[in-house]
Amino acid sequence: MRIGISLPVRELKSDLGAIREFATVADELGFAHLRVPDQVIRPKSGPLHEPLTLLAWAAAFTRKIELVPSVIVLPSRQTALFAKQAAEIDVLSGGRLRVGVGVGGSREEYAALGEDYSRRGKRCDEQIELLRALFGESIVDFSGEFDRIEGFGLDPLPVQSRIPIWIGPGGGIMKEKTREPLLRRIGRLAEGWFAIVPIPEVAPLQSRICEYAREAGREIDSIGFEGGVGMAAKTTDEWLGRLRDWREAGASHACLRTLDGGLDAVEQISLMKESHQILASEGISLT
Repeated sequence: MRIGISLPVRELKSDLGAIREFATVADELGFAHLRVPDQVIRPKSGPLHEPLTLLAWAAAFTRKIELVPSVIVLPSRQTALFAKQAAEIDVLSGGRLRVGVGVGGSREEYAALGEDYSRRGKRCDEQIELLRALFGESIVDFSGEFDRIEGFGLDPLPVQSRIPIWIGPGGGIMKEKTREPLLRRIGRLAEGWFAIVPIPEVAPLQSRICEYAREAGREIDSIGFEGGVGMAAKTTDEWLGRLRDWREAGASHACLRTLDGGLDAVEQISLMKESHQILASEGISLT
């Protein structure tokens, strides 16, 4: 199980020195990946930097850590432009990008960006297919319901011809109306998914995902999932137990979180360092 950490952007706000130090220390300690959330324009949700811009900056001063926007609200963005931005981060980082995408749940944000909220799921499916083509082919001919590209492509192409695309299903995966379309999307199109669900619910969801993957002719062992582990205001036994629960559930990835505990920058970084020491003493590898 690969263990990464979430960059606490809301808490660090515009303290760029603290953001840089947190990312640099995470990289030096050997954490597998660095996750940042997405938001373009939304009221009262706290300060969030635009994730692609932030990760392009972080690519310049990190060396090994995987960079993970999780998750980009894909249907609210232009597909070709997003593909260009993602490919550029992959180039700047030497192939360290893993893209998280989802459909979001804010009608207001979609309206502000001039996009159609009601058809976001269908558009997301098509966008992922187009992203695959743009990341892997120098000349693309694609005619879909939402996007059309004829004889164009990205230059430079990303380092990874198949940038990993993971899906963040959000709370919709636990709702009867939206569950199956989300599971189908993961099974057909994604390398993995962010499991923000109770751990006992993961096995049946993963089973359905693998069924959809088989229907699409994919290898069922190719789909990973990532669990979250909050550490702030938790005892070591509590968060370490949670991490072990995700490992027992078969998670391919886990993400530690220092956020949501009212910690300042120094305390956030100290908690990250402490977690690294504890994992090392328990013989738990980060990668």
